Amino acid sequence: MNKTYITTAIPYMNGDPHIGHAMDYVQADVCARYHRLLGDEVRLQAGTDEHGSKIFQKAQDLGLPVKEYVDSNVAKFKDFIEKLGISYTDFVRTTDDFHEKRCQEIWRQLKEHIYLGKYEGWYCTGCERFITDKEYDENHGVCPDHQKPYDKLEEENYYFRISDFKEQVIAAISADEMLILPEFRKREILKLLEETPDVSISRPKSQLTWGVPVPDDESQVMYVWIDALSNYLTVLGYPEKDISDWWPAEAQFVGKDILRFHTIIWPAMLLGLGLPLPKVISSHGMILANGQKMSKSIGNVVNPIEVLDKHGLDAFRYFFLRRIDTFADSDFTWEKFEDAYNNELANDLGNLAQRLATMAAKNNFRLATEPDYELPAEYCELMNNYEYNKAFDYVWEKVQGLNRKIDKEKPWALAKEGKLDELEKCLAGLVDGLLQANQMLSPFIPNTADKIYEVFGGEITPPKTPLFPKN
Repeated sequence: MNKTYITTAIPYMNGDPHIGHAMDYVQADVCARYHRLLGDEVRLQAGTDEHGSKIFQKAQDLGLPVKEYVDSNVAKFKDFIEKLGISYTDFVRTTDDFHEKRCQEIWRQLKEHIYLGKYEGWYCTGCERFITDKEYDENHGVCPDHQKPYDKLEEENYYFRISDFKEQVIAAISADEMLILPEFRKREILKLLEETPDVSISRPKSQLTWGVPVPDDESQVMYVWIDALSNYLTVLGYPEKDISDWWPAEAQFVGKDILRFHTIIWPAMLLGLGLPLPKVISSHGMILANGQKMSKSIGNVVNPIEVLDKHGLDAFRYFFLRRIDTFADSDFTWEKFEDAYNNELANDLGNLAQRLATMAAKNNFRLATEPDYELPAEYCELMNNYEYNKAFDYVWEKVQGLNRKIDKEKPWALAKEGKLDELEKCLAGLVDGLLQANQMLSPFIPNTADKIYEVFGGEITPPKTPLFPKN
């Protein structure tokens, strides 16, 4: 049995859960459930990123103690993760005592690559990062994501010497020792790496009090990204525990907006700690609304809770795992969501399970032996390449093929004509085909997969209500 570690990007606790967070979670959950199908022992991490100036300022604006503010947001995200059916095993808050202490020890281990220097330049509070002069000029002094002018800063900070590891990181990415998906993102990161300077990893306590204190310097707190990235190790017990059974991570799932931190700062930190790099960094795109970027100012933000409430968890997972490209920017509309629910989930899978269970029960059919299926090589190849929407398509073709097979073989006609041997063979093939498809569906829509197993396990009993009732 292999030990497999999978991570999600810990969301920043300055707002409510959004669709982008859901993409991290459901993709990582599919990966975890797939590896469990393969027989692996899996740890799936989730957590919350709770330090930094944005969070501190938001709490101030609301007139709340900052810990009270983050606690309320953490509760929202924990509830969201539960609603999404995420099978996580470990949860970390960056305000946890164990995390802060381990994070400080990681800083000490990186100390020979850290130096104190003066920073004079640009900073984006929304992105929680420093901006190069080149970026400032290219964006005309305004953050394209937050539509706010960059701030001019002059302060003394600690720097992490990225230059000590740049060539090693470039070599590792180029050789796919740390595989960046999709391929075009890898090319973007390699280009960014050529121009990446050493990075500021602290803020003066006079400017920011809400953070992990820098060891042996009471005047500074850690820059949020050093603090946040360390969570992938601290939740495993590093550095006091040997984590070699679980590290390197099999896969780390992130949005494209934070890919640069996970593929530049993060591997440099790991090299500085003498740890291997993660095997895969998988980056998903943005969810658009009617072809436009979601924006509060435009008023087109899609609330993921509203989508979940509309037709339930598995309809949500179906749409965002099959109809949304695993890697590229993709579009959500309510029309597309309704079409997927009614014409695919309800018609293709729901109707198939209902018809087949009804015919099998009516003719007292049950499988002669407990099924034991080997996952098809084509399916495994797509899953191993993290091409989840394509793997989902592959399984759905099997589901649609079973519907065509029912219409072609007409088991109801065989029953009416008394051709019982042919009927037995026909139903056996159909039920067997559905259970094979169901096994492959289980990482994607696990609740529905469980219901199908219940219906067709042992004595077949048709579901009392449709799996996907239409409006």
